[in-house]
Amino acid sequence: MSKHALQPAGNFPKAGFWKRLAAITYDFMLCIALIMVVTLIYQQGILRLIYGSEALQAMADSQMLDIDPVLSTILFFSVFAFFAKFWTHGGQTLGMQVWGIRVQNADGSAIDIWQALLRFLIAIFAWLPAGLGFWWMLFDKNKRTWSDIYSGSDVVQLPKNIHKK
Repeated sequence: MSKHALQPAGNFPKAGFWKRLAAITYDFMLCIALIMVVTLIYQQGILRLIYGSEALQAMADSQMLDIDPVLSTILFFSVFAFFAKFWTHGGQTLGMQVWGIRVQNADGSAIDIWQALLRFLIAIFAWLPAGLGFWWMLFDKNKRTWSDIYSGSDVVQLPKNIHKK
């Protein structure tokens, strides 16, 4: 699979801590909205069609819907798809676009789907120990988080005067 160069091209500095945190916060809110919509469609659409309204209400009342591995799997893949699409096609999620940062390979090309999966999985584990994998960038001489290190990618700051066409 050939790599495609991202635009604008250039040798950009690594993104700073606060901009990355702001983009993460923005994307987190978008992911919460995505989770809410997917859950609504699953529970009120698909499950209602399968079981009917009364049976679904009885299941909810008896807390049978509290732990649903099918829903958990759907949500996991939905959130991954959100990040993978943006990271592999333009290098920027919506939060990253707002804050002018981008994920890319060292040569300026877009990351591939495997790198996106690795970034996503490592990010989950990086946030579990009180965000240590993210805070790591404050001590790394190259400003890399665990996700950056293990996926072989960089998060860079795009200049304000360069606009995508």
